[in-house]
Amino acid sequence: MKILHLDSNHPLLIQQLNALGFTNDENYTASKAEIEKIIHQYDGFVIRSRFKIDRSFLDAGIRLKFIGRVGAGLENIDCDYAKQKGIELISAPEGNRNAVGEHSLALLLSLFNKLLKADKEVRQGQWLREENRGIELDGKTVGLIGYGNMGKAFAKKLSGFDVTVLCYDIKNNVGDTYAHQVPLEELQKRADVLSLHTPETATTVGMVNKAFIQNFSKPFWLINTARGKSVVTEDLVEALQSGKVLGAGLDVLEYEKASFENLFTTDIPKAFQYLITSDNVILTPHVAGWTMESKEKLAQTIVDKIKAKFCYI
Repeated sequence: MKILHLDSNHPLLIQQLNALGFTNDENYTASKAEIEKIIHQYDGFVIRSRFKIDRSFLDAGIRLKFIGRVGAGLENIDCDYAKQKGIELISAPEGNRNAVGEHSLALLLSLFNKLLKADKEVRQGQWLREENRGIELDGKTVGLIGYGNMGKAFAKKLSGFDVTVLCYDIKNNVGDTYAHQVPLEELQKRADVLSLHTPETATTVGMVNKAFIQNFSKPFWLINTARGKSVVTEDLVEALQSGKVLGAGLDVLEYEKASFENLFTTDIPKAFQYLITSDNVILTPHVAGWTMESKEKLAQTIVDKIKAKFCYI
């Protein structure tokens, strides 16, 4: 089998696939149109998020048996059409779930303890103790929307605190010892913290909007390490200004390009200008799952899944 690698990854990915007898080619610079002209030569390809895999691309890949996505989500692939064509979709949420769980916790604790604000002030010679009095996580109720690999990893991290963890998911019976599954309405009634762990789908795009926010009974803190388009930024800013949202830790933004490698598709929006000047907002560049360890684990997960499915060929 011939595999085309479209993004660079941990070296073990190609090393181990070579050892298993696969032929591996690398092409990290050609355009999508150029790749589409040669994809008919390959049985599979591995990508992160360099470009979208649409119908024309899949039609050109007449030999394709699988697509490997070195990451958790598959929204840059026309999954329904790929499945119609019998193409196996392989992703690796197991590879970076721990990293996402740790990053979610880091954002939350940093917000509660005003760490970025305090650090900036001390560097400027300001010693403002009362203004930087924090709050404790113990005793709070944390609500998770989406309880797959990422949500479960965050819930496990929270088990070391005296907190109540609730989860809502479109699938039934996903709750466990770390989180109690409840209807969305109950989560919105009880949560002090909301953390998103959902893929990008037609249902989740724009999910956190003005009406959604107003359905929370209490002011709450928002953590988003999932997908930026799940949050309507203008509505979030309005809620931050009113105090309905007490603070936000955002690893992802509505304005990201689909490749996740760049931020803006247009000029800097007014709502983003507010976020970057707010002391109760922490922003990171889509790196929640982007650790030294996860780079290796993501690659290993892809190798293991390809081996389990195709190494007999």
